[in-house]
Amino acid sequence: MEKQAFNIAVDGPAGAGKSTIARMVAKELGFVYVDTGAMYRALALFCLQREISPEDEALVSSAVSKAGITIIYEEGVQQVILNGENVSGLIRTEQVGNTASTISAYPAVRAHLLNLQRDLAARTNVIMDGRDIGTCVLPKAQTKIYLTATPKVRALRRFKELKEKGVMCNLQEIEQDIIERDQKDMNRQIAPLKQAEDAVLVDGSDMTIEEVVSAIIRTAKLHGLVV
Repeated sequence: MEKQAFNIAVDGPAGAGKSTIARMVAKELGFVYVDTGAMYRALALFCLQREISPEDEALVSSAVSKAGITIIYEEGVQQVILNGENVSGLIRTEQVGNTASTISAYPAVRAHLLNLQRDLAARTNVIMDGRDIGTCVLPKAQTKIYLTATPKVRALRRFKELKEKGVMCNLQEIEQDIIERDQKDMNRQIAPLKQAEDAVLVDGSDMTIEEVVSAIIRTAKLHGLVV
């Protein structure tokens, strides 16, 4: 009998450190990290490059079927491929992030990515992060984590990250943007951001990245993960 794949679902608001922490957990456990946020960001970039308004649901829904997205790893580093082009360096802007938040509420956009994500999780040990992984994408995941931090902490992290890149930014504006993103993600009609009933809450506001990684791995072992 084929061994069942073990899945870890990590949900939480923007800026909580989901992607960084999920990558570290994947490396520690030898899992495949499925960056759903990067997939949505690639779709957002696809729309922006074609000057399609993210508010135009009909046009976005029609267009995304033409977007082929692949995630590959080169020397352990994730690369996001959009219709044959490596767009890894183009999808981390605020504009792309806000566009992704808008279009991710559209059923056609979610359907375009959902089957691919589920098929991968059925065959492989994966850790997947996003807004609705535990509630919608992988409802049968053995371990579900809801990772959060206060808006102030998340804004400060983003502020430091942008400053290190030489980007001019305002801390208060970043915090306000994060608060607005939270409201949008939590109140959208399709697959809103919320903690799954069986998810373990991890508030990383006063934790180091390493402490959060350890907490997730301990939780997975409690849920039957054998390493």
